[in-house]
Amino acid sequence: MNEDAGNARSLHEALSRHRILGLLPAGIQDALARALPELSAAAGELIADGDRLKTHLYWLIEGTVQLQNPDGEAVLSLRPGELFGLAQGESLLVSAAQAETACRYTRLDALTAEALRKEVPALAYFLASPDLSAHTSSLPATRRDANGDPALNLMTTPVSALIKRPPVTLSPHTSIRDAAQVMSEQRVSSVLIVEQDLLFGLITDRDLRNRVIAMGMDTARPIADIATLAPMSVDVKNPAFDALLLMARHNIHHVPVLNGQRIAGMITATDLTEQHSTSAVYLAGDVYKQTTVEGLQTVAAKVKRLQQGLAAAEASAYNTGHIVTAITDAITTRLLQLGEAQLGPAPVDYVWVAAGSQARNEQTARSDQDNCLVLDDAYDEAQHGAYFKALARFVCDGLDACGYVYCPGEMMALTDQWRQPRRRWLTSFTEWTSQPDPTALMLTCVFFDMRAVHGNVGLLDGLRRSVLQQTRGNTIFLAHMVGNALLRQPPLGMFKGISTIRSGEHKGTIDLKHHGVVPIVDLARVYALALGDNEINTHDRLTAAAASGGLNEKNARDLQDALEFLAFLRIQHQARQMAAGQPPDNHINPDDLSNFERHQLKDAFVVVQTMQSVMGQRYRM
Repeated sequence: MNEDAGNARSLHEALSRHRILGLLPAGIQDALARALPELSAAAGELIADGDRLKTHLYWLIEGTVQLQNPDGEAVLSLRPGELFGLAQGESLLVSAAQAETACRYTRLDALTAEALRKEVPALAYFLASPDLSAHTSSLPATRRDANGDPALNLMTTPVSALIKRPPVTLSPHTSIRDAAQVMSEQRVSSVLIVEQDLLFGLITDRDLRNRVIAMGMDTARPIADIATLAPMSVDVKNPAFDALLLMARHNIHHVPVLNGQRIAGMITATDLTEQHSTSAVYLAGDVYKQTTVEGLQTVAAKVKRLQQGLAAAEASAYNTGHIVTAITDAITTRLLQLGEAQLGPAPVDYVWVAAGSQARNEQTARSDQDNCLVLDDAYDEAQHGAYFKALARFVCDGLDACGYVYCPGEMMALTDQWRQPRRRWLTSFTEWTSQPDPTALMLTCVFFDMRAVHGNVGLLDGLRRSVLQQTRGNTIFLAHMVGNALLRQPPLGMFKGISTIRSGEHKGTIDLKHHGVVPIVDLARVYALALGDNEINTHDRLTAAAASGGLNEKNARDLQDALEFLAFLRIQHQARQMAAGQPPDNHINPDDLSNFERHQLKDAFVVVQTMQSVMGQRYRM
């Protein structure tokens, strides 16, 4: 079977003519044309059977296909334009699809098909609703490893597995005309530019369209004139998940793959099409196309559907957090770009910094905003204050409009205290770590969960290094941090039974976030501070603590498993609420869980309580 994703134009034309898929908006058709693989099969070749047929929607573009029952008997012959797979024709007990004649086709995963049904309700008349959970493992999702998603297999798939062909490379001195000819002959949408066997840059068909044809550029000029120089890349040994996040966060669709300094190949967003999470790449792409806050609101409304789709695919909490956060980062960055377009370029360097769950890449659909601005030391309040206050107001108001509500504690760049030059931040952190009263401890916790989103990242990196040097081995400060961390205890009774909230709006429930996830976040933060480690994500902090000997490897795994279980349970709970039209929250009734899940919930709480006790003894005041 030959898979060639380079013929987006013909796919786009076929989409626009299709009686069903042609109902989709032009923007979605364009995204599908770029994302869908163009596949072919010879006469008599098996196209799909078993779960592959049931979990994908197939679209026959040319040729004829025969649908067969479990006995291999023909039950229906399909013509060009027809759809099959998923629940289509389920009453016929179709178990296989075979090419009757040479044919050309493409396929959509179940999540993409479901997203299309939601995008255009009229499609529901033509497309059966897929059962997204019917083909997942029968093992309880609560014991899934963070790297073992059945439908989101990006953590265990190396980038190397996605490379479909040797790299197509050209010299930077190649003419634009010759490069276009090579791309046409090789049927590729991009080429790598190489000089002295090193990656120099890349060009894509979009570059030819936007930088050459649209601008009337002379095609005799060298491709170095239109190339993206020093492009972002991934290592051949990295997980494919890294490539996904790179594409989603930076709105790119082509990523060179390197083996050390040597070029190994190129992967595109299309190469990830079969991985359900690639919808995040195109959702992020939609973010960067918006020119108004209202447009961003429309895109942000789809984040809940993204989380629902990931939950239906039983994606791990680790992966879900990274993907959902990547969209928040994109919205934040786009707001900053729109703010600068409105206010003019920033008078001094700055970095917009995310705090809390966004910084840790652990966001879910229910998130408020925590952020700050670190300004260059050239900042002068009299000259520059009004500009950055207006920029912060524009971005924070925009985030609120997009569903990221204002921080109740006002820990936002909108607040003067959270919009400071680097030197003042350093002074504040020094005071907080030397005089750790309750307020200082709370502020310190916020700061150590911070990550640069947009701007001069060096402003934050240098600041974090300076402060980590002050906290590493500072036993008095760490003892105070541990005392603060132990304020949140798992909801266990005297005999290790689960204790629910006794009164009020949430009577009979447990708070999975504040009494489950947050205590693990607090523990991991203390380990990072004790070791001077720069990791921010909770799972990654525990891995680093085990690698450095600061935490027993078994205990690190236990905490990671507990975190994954509790966060996964929370995400699934929120997905069910959203599907029912309810606002998502963190409160779950143990009676709604199976006996097995309740048993695991208690085990997770016991792990957290035990590790809190160990840490409390280690850093006793």
